[in-house]
Amino acid sequence: MVIKRDTYLNQLIAGKGNGLIKIITGIRRSGKSYLLFELFYNYLKSIGTEDDHIIKIAFDDWENRNLCNPDNLMMYVKKRLKDEDQYYLLFDEVQLLDDFVPVLNSLLRKQNLDTYVTGSNSRFLSTDVVTEFRGRGDQVHVYPLSFAEFMSVSERSVEESWKEYYTYGGLPLVRTLDGDHKKADYLKNLYLTVYSADILERHKIRNKEEFNELVNIVASAIGSPTNPLKLCNTFHSLKHKKLSQPTISNYLQYLMDAFIIEKGIRYDIKGKKYINTLSKYYFTDLGVRNAILNFRQQEENHIMENIIYNELKIRGFQVDVGVVEHRTTDKNGKTVRKQYEVDFVANQGSQRYYIQSAFMMPTEAKERQESASLMNIDDSFKKIIIVKDNIKPKRNEEGIVTIGMFDFLLNTNSLNW
Repeated sequence: MVIKRDTYLNQLIAGKGNGLIKIITGIRRSGKSYLLFELFYNYLKSIGTEDDHIIKIAFDDWENRNLCNPDNLMMYVKKRLKDEDQYYLLFDEVQLLDDFVPVLNSLLRKQNLDTYVTGSNSRFLSTDVVTEFRGRGDQVHVYPLSFAEFMSVSERSVEESWKEYYTYGGLPLVRTLDGDHKKADYLKNLYLTVYSADILERHKIRNKEEFNELVNIVASAIGSPTNPLKLCNTFHSLKHKKLSQPTISNYLQYLMDAFIIEKGIRYDIKGKKYINTLSKYYFTDLGVRNAILNFRQQEENHIMENIIYNELKIRGFQVDVGVVEHRTTDKNGKTVRKQYEVDFVANQGSQRYYIQSAFMMPTEAKERQESASLMNIDDSFKKIIIVKDNIKPKRNEEGIVTIGMFDFLLNTNSLNW
């Protein structure tokens, strides 16, 4: 089964020969090695690159164990360079290479070498790895399968595929497993033995139970505004234990560094400034999130919001959580300030979209409620409501566009309706 990952393949192709190390990052098991060793390798072959000008090394292969030594690797690469033509270095599990940062920076000095790397331990996966290359790295960040990628290899209907996708997520290997039991077991084991274990080991967290309990609380509250203080109070209320705010802040940062969760920061739309009081946290893969909760808490409306956030990120948007303030006067003539929430403020270059996730809008009253925040934004950027219903796109008199969720997820140009 071949799953096209054109979003990321095109980024690698665009970076070809730019003089930077192409660093493929992303949550473990998201398909980084497949992207590099299969899809990009096949692309190089398709444009006429000779096999002996593509140097592929998987550092976790026992046969390549001697190449984990920098001197041995440099000697091997030097021997492979037979002429001045372009060569491509494809390195997988590069964190197993001793001193991999200075080694890769050294390889950049060779004019006819174009280097691409990926890795999977907690240090390489962390969000600060690109900074280690001091401006010499070009990051390609890989997410689990989007719903469109998932559908491209699905033989089921859109509705049936959606149920599977929001339950078991988009990690490519899960797509190949048969039966709900196998998929659930794989995701549970993956979280405990890989994701959680990596963080615990890297950051030397002694209280494993405490860390995992906090992760459970975060997983239970996707799409809900929160901060370390609120999480501290929730932890104390549910677990009858104390967990300090600094510790909670650290744990959240560890989860973000490993690309397990992402943070949506609140943005004051009218004041044009960020508000650091409350944020929202979304899971990179919903299957992992559901496995953490033992598949017990699957509110489709919150999951839909999380998937819309992920889709916007996959499409390259900077995504914030919007807040818009509206002032009115009450019956006594006093000024009343009311805050409305806009689920997403999506920015990309000069483009901006205000997006509301509305699971259902069965009545005019519900439609007015969902539109209220958008109606109080007084700029000219496009305002969109995404609903679960399979509807034809429509635009009301105020210019607010309503589109169906499947239209949004399966059509990359859907925001331009």
